Amino acid sequence: MKATIWHNPKCGTSRKTLALLEETPDIEVTVVEYLKTPPSRAKLEQLYRDAGITPQEGLRVRGSPAEELGLTDDSVTADQILDAMASEPTLIERPLVETEKGVRLCRPQERVQEII
Repeated sequence: MKATIWHNPKCGTSRKTLALLEETPDIEVTVVEYLKTPPSRAKLEQLYRDAGITPQEGLRVRGSPAEELGLTDDSVTADQILDAMASEPTLIERPLVETEKGVRLCRPQERVQEII
């Protein structure tokens, strides 16, 4: 099975999720350091749709400029959040993992077990 993780090596949860993937037999892992190689807006939209969450649920608030940009306000649309994430990848909560079984925002890291 192939798995892609949108990873931040400075994040403990992301590192633990990656370790779970690497320790699982028969998984070929592709690591995308999303701060260096951000996903496109269309890819983000697809990942959240496939994960069954909204862009609001995928918004990283802690340690990001989300509040200063007004993105935590209830009137902000999913499209506005996706546009902001596409231009400022620190707004993307991590880690996102995609396999043939689906996509999960792996917080906590054990959520990756649902799709491997």
